[in-house]
Amino acid sequence: MSQDCSYNELYPLQVLDDSMEPEFPEKCIIVIEPSDVCATGAFVVAEANGERWFRQYLSEGESGKRLVALKSGYPDIALKEGEFKIVGVIVQRNIGRKVKHYHPYVPNCVPPKPIGPA
Repeated sequence: MSQDCSYNELYPLQVLDDSMEPEFPEKCIIVIEPSDVCATGAFVVAEANGERWFRQYLSEGESGKRLVALKSGYPDIALKEGEFKIVGVIVQRNIGRKVKHYHPYVPNCVPPKPIGPA
């Protein structure tokens, strides 16, 4: 399958609900990197149950995978192998002029430690 280079370009989306508050308030802008892989704890856009979801991806190894909202009151979405797809990973959040970066390929999005003296 051939894809043009735009497949790999980052793109922004606006958050339309409060399910991912307080980390991602309604109306903030998220920047997505197209990818079908991520580490547990990453914030993702995924397709499951015929819909697209913006949630946190959690993998408990063999015991299962799920998408979770950060705000209570929203149900977890159980993921069955072969029945979901990670569409992209969140690499940045913008609230006004405040920007925060995420590291979706390391567990729990913990940024790498700087090398050298602190």
